[in-house]
Amino acid sequence: MSYNPAIHNRHSLRLSGYDYTQPGAYFLTINAHKMEHLFGRVVDGVVHLSPVGEIAQEQWLKIPDHFANVVLDEFVIMPNHLHGILVITEGEGGGNGKGKAFDHREIQNSTIISSSSINLNFSKILQSNALPIRAARAGSQPGSIPAIVQNFKSITSRKINRLLETPGSTIWHRNYYEHVIRDEEDYDRIVGYIRENPRRW
Repeated sequence: MSYNPAIHNRHSLRLSGYDYTQPGAYFLTINAHKMEHLFGRVVDGVVHLSPVGEIAQEQWLKIPDHFANVVLDEFVIMPNHLHGILVITEGEGGGNGKGKAFDHREIQNSTIISSSSINLNFSKILQSNALPIRAARAGSQPGSIPAIVQNFKSITSRKINRLLETPGSTIWHRNYYEHVIRDEEDYDRIVGYIRENPRRW
């Protein structure tokens, strides 16, 4: 796949002063360290996860277990990175934590098909995203996107290193890319990109 700076930026592009704990839909890209092909391979447009990739997928699906107000939306794990949409809600999530950002569409990815018991009011999310409530403090605020990513990286790194018998090895790139999804057109473009990612590999 050709390099796309809007998608594959190797550093976090956090908005200055933006409160990443507030309700909203966020598109994340997390790369493997040195872009190593750890997580599997793509054959005829279909991702075949390695045991390492299965750990990454399992822990991605468990994010709502650690953060009750987070709902998972579209995602895909690629050989050397993952793309995913996380939705921070105003209250606690429900069910198995797999959800949808808009109340009229069912989300599916190349591996898992899931319908949601949660309907989110996207116009309310957009209103909350219009102006930051407060500036983010230094470090990772509990329940923020940086805290979620840090938790995910930490757990997966421990489990992967245990599997590979490589204690202390670096699994993930130090930073990550995130994008605040601002409207439905933005959402549709990103979902299309995630779904097409394996085919374009």
